[in-house]
Amino acid sequence: MKNPHQILFDLQKAFFQKELKTSSINERLKKLKSLKKWIVNNEKFICEEIYKDFEKGREEVLLTEIKPIIDEIKQHISHLAEWSEAKTVSAPLAFWGTKSHIKYEPKGVTLIIAPWNYPFNLCIGPLVSAIGAGCTAILKPSEHTPNTANLIEKMISELFHEKEISVVKGGVSVSSDLLELPFDHIFFTGSPLVGKIVMSAASKNLTSVTLELGGRNPTIVDETANLKDTAQKIVWGKFINSGQTCIAPNYILVHQSKAADLKKKLIEQIEIQFPISDKTRTKIVNSLHFGRLTSLLENTLNNGGKLIHGGENDTKTNFLSPTLLDSISIENPIFQEEIFGPLLPIMTYNNLTEVVDIINNTEKPLALYLFSKSSKNQNFILNNTSAGTTAINETTVQFAQPHLPFGGVNHSGIGKAHGEFGFQEFSNSRSVLKQRVGFTTLKTISPPYTNFKKKLIRFITFKV
Repeated sequence: MKNPHQILFDLQKAFFQKELKTSSINERLKKLKSLKKWIVNNEKFICEEIYKDFEKGREEVLLTEIKPIIDEIKQHISHLAEWSEAKTVSAPLAFWGTKSHIKYEPKGVTLIIAPWNYPFNLCIGPLVSAIGAGCTAILKPSEHTPNTANLIEKMISELFHEKEISVVKGGVSVSSDLLELPFDHIFFTGSPLVGKIVMSAASKNLTSVTLELGGRNPTIVDETANLKDTAQKIVWGKFINSGQTCIAPNYILVHQSKAADLKKKLIEQIEIQFPISDKTRTKIVNSLHFGRLTSLLENTLNNGGKLIHGGENDTKTNFLSPTLLDSISIENPIFQEEIFGPLLPIMTYNNLTEVVDIINNTEKPLALYLFSKSSKNQNFILNNTSAGTTAINETTVQFAQPHLPFGGVNHSGIGKAHGEFGFQEFSNSRSVLKQRVGFTTLKTISPPYTNFKKKLIRFITFKV
């Protein structure tokens, strides 16, 4: 049976080979500017459609869905010409007479599979990089956020012909069909479990992948931290979007001497930033995920965890309030998985060696957070742990820093996104060496090996 998306794939492949592969920087910039204009002109519409999926307030949509895309486009518009320039590299003495450079060429036909938690941002962000690199793209938005998927389909259809960029909607079966096709690059954002499936499918065609996954992101609060500042930043980073953020703090490791005070200040900040009376609160995306979170909460409490704040929930609206949990051990169910919701377990430690042992005995996280005034402690954590991203005395905002690569390491992701790093993910770094006609250094070292050539080979091997 023929793949239902084969015709679309072939259409994009032909368009890429015949036209898009040699598109100019100005042509790509024009497309990016049109995309930006559409987003700006349709801000209200975007906010309305995302609200239908999450009941997410306008300000939160602007900050977490629209602003990152606007910034990403601006970054590309400002620097695309620079990123695209061939990079000249030096030639060692053995390559005397040659000129070498790196040429960035578009990979080709690409697939972008987006998640549901930031359905606009995490779909259009990679698209910006694909356009900048000169690729075609098939977008697969999440079926769990149908209104946002329809919004993306409308935007793309108004801006692009399907032979260049198109949207394919549907569930798991649609994703499976798409993954059978021999794309030149796949950009996937989602869970490590599904990431393994994507990577396995890509391997059949030796397709390169960018995998933005997740993980159990530790948040360390040492004895030198400013607790008011710390609590404010943790609460925002954890409970924005109802905790449905891949780089949100997953658990807190706080120094024993600061634990009681930190808990008090966390509760104060929750009541300030996310009061139960707030009518613009973001809901859990659907009943399936809501049920998973409430079951996880129940299992946590049944296994020794203590509820110290929150826990209110409403099955009719899929609402779960910001929740703090105490008396958590590493054996507790909540420590064994990425939470991806508004549940925040708190653990204590006595020295940073304990912290390092806990972190290093789990999969490498997508994000690690450290609140500390001590340069010694900061360096100790940085030098003895590994994570895709790290923020010191802050949470989550490293995602929005346009000059930093974003991505995981091993279990939390493969490849990097944003800015120049995103451009390079969708580009092939092609090495080019030019030699003068009629001249080559190989003549001096090629057979037959005279005594002179033997000496020369030893010289260029060990001395040059």
